[in-house]
Amino acid sequence: MLQIDRKRVEKVFSDYVENYNSRDDKVRLKIEHTFRVAALCERIAKSIDCSAGETDLAWLTGILHDVGRFEQLRNFGTFHDAQSIDHAAYGADILFKEGKIGDYIGDNIGDMGNRRETEIYPYASICPHVKYTDENIRELIENVVRYHSAYRLPDEFDDTTRKFCNILRDADKVDILKVNVDFPLEEIYNVTTDELRNSEVSEAVMESLKEEHATLRSLKRTAVDNVAGHISLVFELVYPESLRMVEEQGYLEKLLSFESRNEKTREQFGEIRRMMEGYFGKINRKISVL
Repeated sequence: MLQIDRKRVEKVFSDYVENYNSRDDKVRLKIEHTFRVAALCERIAKSIDCSAGETDLAWLTGILHDVGRFEQLRNFGTFHDAQSIDHAAYGADILFKEGKIGDYIGDNIGDMGNRRETEIYPYASICPHVKYTDENIRELIENVVRYHSAYRLPDEFDDTTRKFCNILRDADKVDILKVNVDFPLEEIYNVTTDELRNSEVSEAVMESLKEEHATLRSLKRTAVDNVAGHISLVFELVYPESLRMVEEQGYLEKLLSFESRNEKTREQFGEIRRMMEGYFGKINRKISVL
């Protein structure tokens, strides 16, 4: 079974982020986000009866998923991919093109499991028993990191890769809700308070919410579109445990309670709240009959 040395992984990551100013709130934000996402990945994996090896692998992808963020901030001064680089692809390049993945897992998978060929037992009947070589495992990790923030996953991904992608993508979305509550929105979105509190949600963004899917970055035109866009991430959550975590943590409720100075925007957020209540009601009915 796949075995990962978590202490080694945590030390390598901690050593890596020592190269950045942890007193900078934005750096600290991403360090804390990383460890929370890894823990959420573990929780989601366990909720779908993943093996111990799969759960460790899901946790590892959580630790690795945002390694590109730190160089992004250093070089561009922002976390906005549209204004800089694709942080997910850049992180995958750091790990796999620059060879940093070896620092975390050794030169081969045998370092983690004491054998060249590692067995992973995928969840339930989603896919059959699979044997992974070192190359397979590395390719899977790279794809999960590279596509964790993509709007949609490539059609050619197999079920196992898609499962690990969805675990990480769910965990990341759940924690992004927390970040948007605990960290000043003006700093996250690089906007002024006046822009944020006085702007309206664009019509295109409202329409995307009505269609119950995540809002494309290209549709966002106003400062408050970012708040609505992050709320829309809930529509993309795959696993029931992820939705339970959203309700449990309460950060969605706080985002829905966004305080605007604009009367129309307040009406829009009332409408968005009704959309989310209807969506959760529909999903909970589906879960209850499973």
